[in-house]
Amino acid sequence: MRQPWAWAIIHGGKDIENRTAGSIRAGGMDCRRICIHAASGMRQSEYRWAVHKLAEVGVRAPAPDALVRSAIIGTVDVIDIVTESDSPWFGGPCGLVLDNPEAIAPIPATGAFGYFAWERAGAVAPTLPWMTGWGRTGGDGGTLALFDDLPTGFKTPPAKPFKR
Repeated sequence: MRQPWAWAIIHGGKDIENRTAGSIRAGGMDCRRICIHAASGMRQSEYRWAVHKLAEVGVRAPAPDALVRSAIIGTVDVIDIVTESDSPWFGGPCGLVLDNPEAIAPIPATGAFGYFAWERAGAVAPTLPWMTGWGRTGGDGGTLALFDDLPTGFKTPPAKPFKR
């Protein structure tokens, strides 16, 4: 899964992973303990939108250059699959209910959609140029670093970087 959502499951209290019924079936998803794989890709537009969504539930995302990508970063129990939930993380139409997240030292691995058997492979994804300036004075994050005691905010919500 893309960052910072993988981080949010392991470190940010994200207790629902939203999916469609079709992706749950196609991915062989059911209730069991699973590894969380942080995908190699993370576009600036995706990160910006995710920072906004995380802030809505009171979670501050790490800077993009601090997020490990292309690696297994932890494990979590999938304890239910629901179509309704009071969790602030639920966006539907279905959700994998998550519990007992545990961080591990990152293990480089190639990802795949759905549940998959993984093997150690390659290296963690390198930091991209846009990631090093985020949240630092003069960087893409503007003056965020000058006010690190304030929650991240946006004058207008960022555009959703994908369709659904």
